Amino acid sequence: MNKIKFLSIALFASASVLQAQDIDEVKKQIDAEQFQKAKTSLKSIIKSNPSEGKAFFLLGNIYLKQSVIDSAKITYNEGLKAKDDAHFNNIGLGQIDLENNNPTAAKAKFESVKNDMRKKDFEEYIYIAKAYMNNSNPDYKAALATLELAKEKNADEPQVLLAFGDAYYGDKNQNQAFSNYRNAFQADNSLIRAKVQLGVLLKGAKAYQEAVAAYNEVIALSPNYAPVYRELAETYYYWALNVPGRYDEYIKQALSYYEKYMTLTDYSLDSRMRHADFLILAKDYKALEVEANKMKELDKVNPRILRYLGYAAFENGHIDEAISSLEEFIKNPSNKVISLDYLYLGQAKIKKGTNADATAVDPALYAEGIALIKKAVELEPSVADGLGDLGKEYYEKKMFKEAAAILEIATSYNESRTFLLDNYYLGNAIYFDNAGKPVAERDTIALKKADIAYGNVLKASPETVDAYVSRARTNSLLEDDQAMIKYYQEYIDHVTAKGPEELAKPNVKAKLLEAYSTMAAGYANFDKPKAIEYFKKALEVDPTNEYSIQALKTLQ
Repeated sequence: MNKIKFLSIALFASASVLQAQDIDEVKKQIDAEQFQKAKTSLKSIIKSNPSEGKAFFLLGNIYLKQSVIDSAKITYNEGLKAKDDAHFNNIGLGQIDLENNNPTAAKAKFESVKNDMRKKDFEEYIYIAKAYMNNSNPDYKAALATLELAKEKNADEPQVLLAFGDAYYGDKNQNQAFSNYRNAFQADNSLIRAKVQLGVLLKGAKAYQEAVAAYNEVIALSPNYAPVYRELAETYYYWALNVPGRYDEYIKQALSYYEKYMTLTDYSLDSRMRHADFLILAKDYKALEVEANKMKELDKVNPRILRYLGYAAFENGHIDEAISSLEEFIKNPSNKVISLDYLYLGQAKIKKGTNADATAVDPALYAEGIALIKKAVELEPSVADGLGDLGKEYYEKKMFKEAAAILEIATSYNESRTFLLDNYYLGNAIYFDNAGKPVAERDTIALKKADIAYGNVLKASPETVDAYVSRARTNSLLEDDQAMIKYYQEYIDHVTAKGPEELAKPNVKAKLLEAYSTMAAGYANFDKPKAIEYFKKALEVDPTNEYSIQALKTLQ
């Protein structure tokens, strides 16, 4: 009997060791971003040993990473029923609470996990810190505070150091991030991700050449470590954006490295989605359409495929398909809609509502498109960067009201690369839309926006002298004589300071004549001597100007 008991204990211990080895292998698969393989492994472990709570937790984490929230929640709840390590699943449920902007509920779950920990345990702290970092509203301070608890238990543990690196990186403390990543790799040179992150820090500092060198060191150590190729792809993508002359070369390199990344992970639906996300960044919409249709063959009901189909269809000129795909995706309340979804659908609606030669629009479709684009910018202001190009397309067709609606959104993002130019076009679009209209029909609210837009241009670039004339004209439409006079005078002062050669230019003479005669007409409303003075100045520029001659006769 004692012998049987002894054998049972030995077999149980052996099974536990094997189970731990299986979990460790799964962690390596997750780290290598082989998520489909990891999911298959975890489902196998759960089937053979439903008491392994950590397997449920890791499977739930993969679902969370893939934004399949419902499956993650179901998996975590099943994991809570497990005999061993069930408490880990409350970390996952806590992360879902954070995703749902409920930090109080998340904290309660994290505290329950801490209460279930044994004296020397620290792994739970690492995962709680990751939960704080890996959600839509990351709290890096909370992650760092949690990791301090792990540090008290095991300060030299490489995984603790790696997590500290991630938290400091997210908190924009590059020095501490570098130190922790370096120490993590020195403590365990099999922890390849720590060394990859040293390259990521260089990429973030725009030291692209140095980042590539760092990644090549990783490849020399571990040539089949997939994430390093993804990082190389992203580095070459950003490098392409920052060195326009090498854009095509670097984008081609980026796509090549991403293909290498794909071959080292898998060609599952999830990996294809990651590839599609990168193709969107790289603006390779032909390849995106091919990838989206391949995904559709694999899973016709996965909602994210509709996003990719919508983006690709719009960029490739299939507007009806873009609208139907994106509308179907957005209307599903379980889908996490992002700013680009609204941006693409809005642009598609505008395109659909514009006639073939871009000279007229369907007002209802156009308004719907503008509302969707505004919604996109509310979610993520930076998507306004580049909208100015669309606005200028309508401006060049003399569709000034439609142009102004887009340019107003473009100028709401003051970090846009074309912020000043977009403001200038916005002011012009509003001005031309109102010029020639009777006073009662002018849009005074819009004209005040034009005045502000010109002000933005002149604040940043006072030597953009034509903007003074445009601002003066706008205030003339607003019947604000004082402001009109002020801005014409600023134009006169700037061109006069450049000397006689500038004043002799035909286009400058034309604007001087306009400035003096319009200022004189304004002065006539409240200062007759000044009006006479400025009509005389106008005649100095052009002695034959009939308007100024007749006005002087009337005033004198």
